[in-house]
Amino acid sequence: MVEFHFSQHIEQISPAQLLEPGEFVAVVDDSPEIALLLSHYLTNQGFNVLQAGSATAFQNLLQAKNIALVLLDIGLPDRDGDDLLKDIVPTYPDLGIIMVTGSTDIDTALDCLRQGADDYLTKPVSIKEFSRTIVNTLKKRRLVINSRRFQKELQSSNSRMQFLHQLNYKMNTAYLNARELQAILKAILIGITADEGLRFNRAFLALENAETNELEGRIGIGTSSKVKAGKIWEAIKEQGIQLDDILNSGLGDENSTDYTTNRIIQNLRVSPVEKNNILIYALQNRQTIEVREGKTKDPVETSSLIASLQQSSFVVVPLYSPSGSFGVIIVDNFITQSPISPADIIDLEIFASQASLAIEHSYLYEEMAQKISELERVTTELKQNKDLLLKAERSITINRIASQLLHALRNPITSIGGTARLLTRKSKDEYTTKFLKIITSETDRIEQTLEDLFSFTEAKEIQQTPYYLYSIIRETAFIFYSKFKRYNIRYQLHLEQIGPEISLNENKIRQVFSHLIRNSTEAMEDGGLLEIDATETKENITVTISDTGPGIPERLLQRSMEPFYTTKTYGNGMGLALVKQIIAAHNGNFSLENRHPHGLKATLSLPKS
Repeated sequence: MVEFHFSQHIEQISPAQLLEPGEFVAVVDDSPEIALLLSHYLTNQGFNVLQAGSATAFQNLLQAKNIALVLLDIGLPDRDGDDLLKDIVPTYPDLGIIMVTGSTDIDTALDCLRQGADDYLTKPVSIKEFSRTIVNTLKKRRLVINSRRFQKELQSSNSRMQFLHQLNYKMNTAYLNARELQAILKAILIGITADEGLRFNRAFLALENAETNELEGRIGIGTSSKVKAGKIWEAIKEQGIQLDDILNSGLGDENSTDYTTNRIIQNLRVSPVEKNNILIYALQNRQTIEVREGKTKDPVETSSLIASLQQSSFVVVPLYSPSGSFGVIIVDNFITQSPISPADIIDLEIFASQASLAIEHSYLYEEMAQKISELERVTTELKQNKDLLLKAERSITINRIASQLLHALRNPITSIGGTARLLTRKSKDEYTTKFLKIITSETDRIEQTLEDLFSFTEAKEIQQTPYYLYSIIRETAFIFYSKFKRYNIRYQLHLEQIGPEISLNENKIRQVFSHLIRNSTEAMEDGGLLEIDATETKENITVTISDTGPGIPERLLQRSMEPFYTTKTYGNGMGLALVKQIIAAHNGNFSLENRHPHGLKATLSLPKS
């Protein structure tokens, strides 16, 4: 049986948060009593519930309704629920499935989960368990759907950015070499009004003010420019110039307009709060609107624009892109009063799209400049982080040197103190004993100080946590990006995607790769190739860092990993020794070998477990 107390709610989460409008929860059980009880509870919680008493009835529901979640009884009269999973799981990937049965067989539950069920309930079902399972399954389903939507939007955005990149490449010279964006837009308006273009008598451009969001008149091409526009387009036709060439040329920069057109542009200003205004309506709804004899199919206010244009028939086409809205283009046939055909509007929208691209290109150029500034700031921060890392390395080196000095000093100090104490006990001369006690006291102080310092610098057991090794390598290599450029060093990271997750100390391993990459970089001051490879076995990950520098003489190769030994004119000789120590603390191995004909290869192996 099912145990319910209907005063309880499903985690106080409304169905609107878990399901979309028109989605249903299906209860599939051959027991009418249980189906009724479950349906009644879910209905009280605000869910749209459907019932089915057999596998066939449920499959009919799936085809007719948008089922989001099913409570599926395993023991159905015409077909077992676990067998039904084989059909519904691949066909309905967004369907949440909770198996319900009176059996407590764990193998049956696991088999259902392996076949694609989201959860499993055993009768009798408590309200708490039932509520939690419903919520968790619907949450999981919503996360999966949202994730897929996000991926789709991301792919769409990526495709759009690739398209914009191609457009930016084509128009880059046009924008950067053209006198300004205004000339490009003016050239497009000339194409709209020219005899070899769209042959509209007038064209007006209004753009959004970035600060006030008002639509403001920017450019107008009127009847006085038709002759010049005709000549321009005649030359374009003879030379076979395409639309991209028009954008590149900046045509119309010197084109003039008449008094009436200038007055219309100067007085064209509309606030975004005037949502019923035809210009605001067209822009916000991204919809082309035709006004014919003062009438339009859309519920918009046109009288003010009709009065301004002194024309009752015109077309308003919005300028926009997937990333935002920019403004509108208004065209009419003020002189000829020629009717505007649907084909004219389609051609106008093509020209408007070119204007939208030109505007967006301008905005993208500004955004790119901002992103470059941000990238420079991030690079500066990375350099600062690198400096902090170097300071940390120096601190570690100082501690190591202090530890070595402590070892060197402690034995003689201990001998001096022991001898002084022995002589104090044997001396009968009070004068001599006084000085011996001073020696004993001071050596005790020195021994205590050395002991304290040794305890401070003594290496502690490193803490390890799961981390992605390849991410550390990539991030550390990126720190040296500017140095690679300065030394003309090419680098190749042969790392497959994210790589395995292993237990390590992140900071220590970063120090390892920082030392190795720095050594390779400093060995190739005249340029070269840095390669980082990684191979995996069941037990280990092996990483090699290879350079094309001069290498290390064979007789000095092993000594190079000793503390304080260095072949450089600067440095403390602790780098490779520290690398060896850290890798050993991770139960790994580290080695160096010369490459032929020249270069050095550092190999380190870390256990996966």
